[in-house]
Amino acid sequence: MEIVPGVHDIRVIGATVHLLVEDELTLIDAGRRGSGTHVARYIETLGRPMSDLTRIVCTHGHPDHIGGVAEIVAASGATVHMHPADAERLRIGVRDVLARPSPGPLIALLTRPLSDPQPIGEGDVLPPLGGLRVIHTPGHTPGSVCLYAPARRILFSGDALQFRRGRLSRPHLIFSDDMAEARRSVARLAALEVDVICFGHYAPLRSGVGGALHELLESWA
Repeated sequence: MEIVPGVHDIRVIGATVHLLVEDELTLIDAGRRGSGTHVARYIETLGRPMSDLTRIVCTHGHPDHIGGVAEIVAASGATVHMHPADAERLRIGVRDVLARPSPGPLIALLTRPLSDPQPIGEGDVLPPLGGLRVIHTPGHTPGSVCLYAPARRILFSGDALQFRRGRLSRPHLIFSDDMAEARRSVARLAALEVDVICFGHYAPLRSGVGGALHELLESWA
């Protein structure tokens, strides 16, 4: 479905991914393994070949966001981008997990690492949407990033934000590494000029975005 001109959301296995449609196609996240078929079918409905997909940007390293990367790359030849902190985290060993027995390291241990992703970090700007700025927003994972298009006032939040029961809410407590750091990251997002938030698992928020972000911060003890 087209959210705003040139920005489409695609429901895949375990998540919602976002396709940026320009001369080149850019995919934000990739869903769980098996999601490549959903992406390919959607691109086909646009009358575009998979070879037009030139980049996949991963907001973080959880399996519902990167599981489909390998199959989509195989079909398109796209370049994959991820923050180094999450790329490294995916190479965690059993001893590291036993040293810190919590959901984040365990999820990383059970997730297949990506093959040589290109690093992205704070302040990097990718070409789509007149300049798509990378904002490092750790907390949900060490290498979580959000993507912000200031020219279009659109924020792609990955799992740094949720929208539950009709309200903007914090990332999932159980599956997040550091909620204090997550709040600091959301405070940075609240300083942006945003009209639309595109989430990793929910329909986009199109109205009252600034107020919703500030309300979330005030209620987040």
